[in-house]
Amino acid sequence: MFIVALDNLVVSTALRTFAAEFQADTTDLQWFVNAYVLSFACLLLTGAALGDRFGRRRLFVLGIAAFTLASLACACAFADTSGELIAGRAAQGVGAAAVMPLSLTLLAQAVPDQLRSLALGLWSAVSGLAVALDRSLAARSPTASAGSGSSGSTCPSRPWTAPPAFWQTAEFRLD
Repeated sequence: MFIVALDNLVVSTALRTFAAEFQADTTDLQWFVNAYVLSFACLLLTGAALGDRFGRRRLFVLGIAAFTLASLACACAFADTSGELIAGRAAQGVGAAAVMPLSLTLLAQAVPDQLRSLALGLWSAVSGLAVALDRSLAARSPTASAGSGSSGSTCPSRPWTAPPAFWQTAEFRLD
């Protein structure tokens, strides 16, 4: 589940590398991110419904297998063109659409009632950690601009490295 949440965001840190390796234009770069997000978002409810119909554990395992195989297909050794990478990212989103909701329902089934709130809190913390780790990777990425990070300045092509408005305001008040 951690890698599913991380993979939703981490490709953004590698867009410059992808642009160079695949000679990708802006449209291709957008699809590297959007293919995963669209397939994931569109099939999220379908993944949960199919899990109810055909067995949550079975579909969860199929989702992990699909996500893993699609991740291998997305590896630079296997994806030689932008189209192959976009197809692989869409397939990752399909697998993730089964893994994410079913991990939560399987967790809720497996944990006793008195520990369920703790288990769900840990599940949420793992998802939040993936998002926080992505922000950390973006800030430390060799392709990040020199001005990104705690200073509050951003590179127009890397808006995700900018700190949230709260932190920009907090930095302003501390100066």
